[in-house]
Amino acid sequence: MLIADDLDKLLNILPEFIRYPLDKHPSKKFLVEIVMDLGRRPEARFPDGPEYLSIVNISWNDLDLCIKKIPQFSGDNRSGIECTLHRISSIRNRKGNIIGLTFRVGRAIFGTTSPIRDILYTGQSILLLGKPGVGKTTAIREITRVLADEMEKRVVIIDTSNEIAGDGDIPHPAIGRARRMQVAKPELQHKVMIEAIENHMPEVIIIDEIGTELEAIAARTIAERGVQLVGTAHGNYLHSIIKNPTLSDLIGGIQYVTLGDDEAKRRGSQKSILERKSIPAFQVAIEIHERNSWIIHERVDHVVDNILQGFIVSLQRRKFNIDGSISIQCESSSFEEFISYNNNNDSVYNKHSLFSDNSLNIQDKISINNSNLSIKTSLGPFNVLSNSKFINNKIKTSTFTKLYAYGISMQQIESVISDLHLSILLTRDLLKANYILGLRSCISNNSKIRQIARSRHIVIYTIHSNSLNNIVRALKQMLDTKYVSYLSWQQICLHRNLNELDALNETRCAIEKIVLFYKNSVELLPRSYNLRRLQSYLISLYNLKYSTFGKVGYQRLIVYPS
Repeated sequence: MLIADDLDKLLNILPEFIRYPLDKHPSKKFLVEIVMDLGRRPEARFPDGPEYLSIVNISWNDLDLCIKKIPQFSGDNRSGIECTLHRISSIRNRKGNIIGLTFRVGRAIFGTTSPIRDILYTGQSILLLGKPGVGKTTAIREITRVLADEMEKRVVIIDTSNEIAGDGDIPHPAIGRARRMQVAKPELQHKVMIEAIENHMPEVIIIDEIGTELEAIAARTIAERGVQLVGTAHGNYLHSIIKNPTLSDLIGGIQYVTLGDDEAKRRGSQKSILERKSIPAFQVAIEIHERNSWIIHERVDHVVDNILQGFIVSLQRRKFNIDGSISIQCESSSFEEFISYNNNNDSVYNKHSLFSDNSLNIQDKISINNSNLSIKTSLGPFNVLSNSKFINNKIKTSTFTKLYAYGISMQQIESVISDLHLSILLTRDLLKANYILGLRSCISNNSKIRQIARSRHIVIYTIHSNSLNNIVRALKQMLDTKYVSYLSWQQICLHRNLNELDALNETRCAIEKIVLFYKNSVELLPRSYNLRRLQSYLISLYNLKYSTFGKVGYQRLIVYPS
C-alpha cells in the first residue's frame, strides 16, 4: 500500500517541545492523533497505545500559539490545514474559550479497497460500519478515487467537515476526479445531499458519518432515484444498526407486526414480531472491526430478515495478508443475540439462539490475487483436522436437516436436539424445510400446510402427543432416512489421518449438498483403493448406490441419487 500523510505540515503547528519528540519517534508513521489539554502533559496516540511527549504541562501560550496557525474553527468545532487531510478539533469551556486541541492525522492510503474491488464493480450501494478511528474515512476516500478515476463515474462527495477531501477550496488529490460539495453547517448535510442530486447529476454520492434521521431519509431518497450510495455510520455491527431507531431506515427500517393465531402457530413465534419495513437504501454492509479485517454482508435485505427471525447468517471475513494477497473466510453465524418483540412490556429483548458461532465449523478459505482478482479455493467446505481429540470435540456437521415444527413446543424439540447432538436445524420458514414435524390433529386440520408439503416434496412426520419419547422417535427416524448423525460422523472420523479425513469430507459434502439436495449424481476425485473403500462405506450409510470409474491409478467413485 502507498501512504501519503503530509505529516510535516501538521507538526509545524505544534510547539517545539512537542514537535521535536515526534520528529525522532520510531513509530512516527503510525501516529493516530496528538492531544493538547490545558494543564496536562501533551499526549501522542498510536495504534498500540498512548505516550506522553514531554514532562511540561500545556499552558495558555502553547494553545494560543497553535490556534494562530490554524484556520477558523467551524460550528462543529473543527478545522483543518489547507491541502491536507488532517483534522483539528477543539474543546471549549463554558465561556467559549478553547482549552483543548485534538490533532487527528489524515492519511491517503492507496490500496485499501482491494478486498472489496469486486463489490465496487457491481454498482451496489455500500454502508461502512465501525467505531471511530478504525479507518472508515480512509477507506471511503480510497473508494471515491477508485470510482472516479478507475471506473470513470461521476462522483460527488458531501464533505461536511472537510475530512474526506481536506480543508480549503481545492480538494486533496487523494479523491481523484471526484467533485466535492462542502457543507456550511453540520445540520444542513441532508439538504446538501438532495441538492447534489438535483443540480449536479451524479452517478455516485459519497457521505461520511450518517447520524441523524433527516440524513437517513435523504439517503433513502437518493437510493430511490437510482444513484449509488457509499456512506459510513457509527456502529460496530449490522444488528446494532437494526436496534438504532435513527439509523434503521438505512437497512430497510423495522416495524412491529401482529400475526393472526394461525400464522403465529405456523411460524412457531409470538403474535407480535419484528419485520423489515421496506427495501434497504444500502445493498451491501461492511463491518470494519480491525484495519486489516473486514466482514462483508451482501444482500443486506436477506441478512436483516434472517437476523430478525433468528436464522443462521452467512458471513464473509476478508483479510489483508502479509504477502499482499487477500483471504476470504466464509463463516456461518447464528447471531446469539437477535431482536425479538416482547408483547408483555412492549420492549426489545435479547434471545439466545440454539446454536452458537462455534457450533458450525464451516470455513471456505479463498485467496484473491490483487492484480487480476482471480479466485481459487484452497480448502474444501469442511475443515481437515488431524488431532483425534480435537475432532471429537470440534467437528460439527455443516449441513443440517431443516425441520419445521407445527403445533409442537419448539423448546421441547430444541432440548432433544441438544441432548442427542442431532444434526437438525429448526426453521420458521416452511419453504426452507426438509421435513415437517407436527401433531396429527393439527396437520389433519390444516389443508394448506399439506398442500405446500405436497407441492415442494416435503416429508411430513406426525405424532399423537407432545411427549418426549414421540419427539425422539420421530427425529431419529428423520435422520436415518437422510443424513448421518453427528455421533456417527464422530465415530467415523476418529483416529483418521489427513488423507482419510479429506476423502470423507469430500464424500459427505458431495452427498449432502448435491446428491441429496439436487438429486444429481456426482463424481468424486481419484483416490487410492483404501480411500475409495472408506468412501464406499460412508456412501452405504446414506443408503445410496455408487460405481467405480476410470483407468487403474485414476479410479474414482460416482455416487447416484436414490
